[in-house]
Amino acid sequence: QLQASGGGLVQAGGSLRLSCAASGRIFSINAAGWYRRAPGKQRELVAAITSGGSTNYADSVKGRCTISRDNAKNTVYLQMNSVQPEDTAVYYCNADIRTSPSVVAYGNWGQGTLVTVSS
Repeated sequence: QLQASGGGLVQAGGSLRLSCAASGRIFSINAAGWYRRAPGKQRELVAAITSGGSTNYADSVKGRCTISRDNAKNTVYLQMNSVQPEDTAVYYCNADIRTSPSVVAYGNWGQGTLVTVSS
């Protein structure tokens, strides 16, 4: 199970850190990513991180957002800086969760956390 948190109301230019914590029968988190769905738009990938720590970002957030992971806490973070009104969206985390050394549950979704950026 994935639990996303950290959303809220923030002024343009401010910062926010989203967290995605895995709970239950967890061995480790493999690849993970943050997605967002803005009002009236399709869901899009914001940032992703592999089990080895390699990252990639949407062009719209490059230089402003950083995805990271804490393997000891089975948690993935999205640090958002210099947020803009166009960052307003529901943010979802997605992760492949290893439940045992030989079993991976792919494509698990968190419940979403709302980020609202005021101008």
